Amino acid sequence: MADILLPSKISEVESSLVSSEPQRRHPAPKRAPRRPELPPNDEIQAWSKPVQPVDDLDSVANRYPDRHLSLSSKRKPMEFYDTPERPKAFSMDSLEFFFLIAQYFREALPLRLILLMIACQKAGGQIRLTQEEMATVLDVHRGKLNEALAEVMSHGIVFKVRRGIYQFNPPYSYRVAEFIPGTEMIEAEYVQVDQDKTIAKIRKDETLPDLVRFPSLEHMREAIENLRKQRAEERAARRLARAQRQEEGSAQ
Repeated sequence: MADILLPSKISEVESSLVSSEPQRRHPAPKRAPRRPELPPNDEIQAWSKPVQPVDDLDSVANRYPDRHLSLSSKRKPMEFYDTPERPKAFSMDSLEFFFLIAQYFREALPLRLILLMIACQKAGGQIRLTQEEMATVLDVHRGKLNEALAEVMSHGIVFKVRRGIYQFNPPYSYRVAEFIPGTEMIEAEYVQVDQDKTIAKIRKDETLPDLVRFPSLEHMREAIENLRKQRAEERAARRLARAQRQEEGSAQ
C-alpha cells in the first residue's frame, strides 16, 4: 500500500492516462440571439401557439381588431366548349345589350343572326362571313337573311367594312384576343386588339352613321316602351268591346 501512494507511482499512473496526441479545443457552442420580449397580448404570438378551434370569424376579428380577415379558395379553371380551329375562344358582351335585344326583336331570325356574328368574331371584332355563308349556316333563304341583316345593321349593332367582312360594334360585343394555331409552316400566334383602339378608329371614320360611331341603346328602350303601351291600349280596347257586346246581348 505504501508503494502505491509514492509520488513516482502517482505520476506514472497520470502519464498513462494522458494521450500523446495533441488535444484540439472544441469551440464553445454559439448561443442563439436573444429574441426581444413581446407584449403578452401581441397577435404575432399566435404563430408560436397551438392552433385553437375557431367557432366563428367574429371572435377572431374581436381578438385582433387591427387586422383584416379574408377567406379564399382555389380558383377553378374556366371551362369553354371549343374546337381545334377555335381553341378557348370567347368574347366579352354587354348584358344590357342582350337584355334589350331579347325584348326588342319579335322574330327569331335577327337574334339568331346576332348570335352567329358574335360566335364568328375575330380579334378586334371583325366577322369574315359572306351573306351566302350566313344563310347557309342559319338554313334560311337568302332574301330572309338580307332582311334580318339590314334590320340588325339599322340599329348600329354591326356595320359592313367591305364585301364579306363586317364589324361588330365594340360596346355591344367584342373579342379582345384570339389564339391562331400553328402549322408545319406557320408558328402559332396570339393576337390581341384592345377595345379602346377599335372604338377610337370607328369614331374617327366620319363616313359611318352616327349610331355606329356613337352607339346607344336608348332608341331600343323607347321602342320597347312604346310597343308595350300600344299593346296595353289594344288589350283595353278589346276588353271594352267585349263588355259592350255582353251588355247588348243582355239587353236583348
